[in-house]
Amino acid sequence: MAPHPSTMSPSYWRTALVLGLMSAIGPFAIDMYLPALPAIGQSLGVSVGTVQASLMAFLLALGIAQMVYGPLSDMFGRRVPLSFGLLLFTAGSVGCALAPDIQSLIALRFVQGLGAAASMVIPRAIVRDLHTGTEAARLMSLLILVVSVSPLLAPLTGSVLTDWAGWRSVFWAVTCAGALGLLLMRTALTETHPVDERVASNVRRAIAGYALLLRDRHFIGLILIGGFGVASFFAYLANSSFVLIGHYGLSPRQYSLAFAINAASFICASQFTARLGARFGLARTVRAAVAGYALAMALLLALNLSGVDQLPIMLTLLFVGYGFLGLVVPASAVLALDAHGAIAGTASALMGTSHYLVGTLVVGLIGPFADGTARPMLAGITASAVAAFTIAWLTLPRRRAFRPD
Repeated sequence: MAPHPSTMSPSYWRTALVLGLMSAIGPFAIDMYLPALPAIGQSLGVSVGTVQASLMAFLLALGIAQMVYGPLSDMFGRRVPLSFGLLLFTAGSVGCALAPDIQSLIALRFVQGLGAAASMVIPRAIVRDLHTGTEAARLMSLLILVVSVSPLLAPLTGSVLTDWAGWRSVFWAVTCAGALGLLLMRTALTETHPVDERVASNVRRAIAGYALLLRDRHFIGLILIGGFGVASFFAYLANSSFVLIGHYGLSPRQYSLAFAINAASFICASQFTARLGARFGLARTVRAAVAGYALAMALLLALNLSGVDQLPIMLTLLFVGYGFLGLVVPASAVLALDAHGAIAGTASALMGTSHYLVGTLVVGLIGPFADGTARPMLAGITASAVAAFTIAWLTLPRRRAFRPD
């Protein structure tokens, strides 16, 4: 059996810190270069849509590669595939820093994403190795708290680096993050998936695991709830720098502050997930939170369509909405993984892949309509929020609190 450290022990908090920092590597590689997107376009002489393709390539790679890392971590343990992924991410980051043109940058961002996927899927599997139910929700929320380093500090750091040393310096900083992840993995992370619990090492067993998950309608519903929630945030990631800087006239540093404030709402709310789950049940918490999120985003879109195009109103409603989303994402992830501990890596992989593929699809659908205003971005966010709300009310129980322990 994998160890189950007490929530009061130093090892518990050390595990939360290390897993959180690992999980932050992928978001860090996204958030840090968002303020640099306009500068990259100007430097390489390409359009907004072409620059956004580098983000989509990264997200697509994150989604695809998780399908491989998950089963590998069930077969060979968590540490080996995590080491390989971090090495690939670091090498891809160096390549991005040296990319001579946009085609090379897009290709190397894809390679970078292939590596970053390991740091996204495997920490979730480790959480399931250690805990279930509300204790897993508590640890997952702590991971999100540590991951908050990325959306709170990365955009500001990226804007400062871009102003000071150009956009390529952002990727050198990301390279350092990958190296730090390797160091932490080697020195502070023990194996949580013992040999006697590992799935036989063959492709057939991996396919059988995915087939089992795809037949589980409850699991599919939960990963789609989280997927459309994450997709709504991806719509903001891909378009917010162009909207807030180009349309509303913010400086890159002002944009970074606005981005950090909305991220802080998500992060702070996520810390109440375990407490609300223990009192009301995780399923009821998800249903209530996703309803609040959809309502806030629908109101924001309705105001914009009616001609109310004011930045303070948009930032306020995004702040409220992302607070609700902060409850949806960790709780839906815990509920999805709870019943599949034997193949937690595979389940985490399918969940992560679904999240990123749905997110990439939404970003791709918004792209052709991008006109520099907030409307296409808000339409994508609202459509995703409403989809998550609809799936939640069709999937989750309504008459009783679902309390996996």
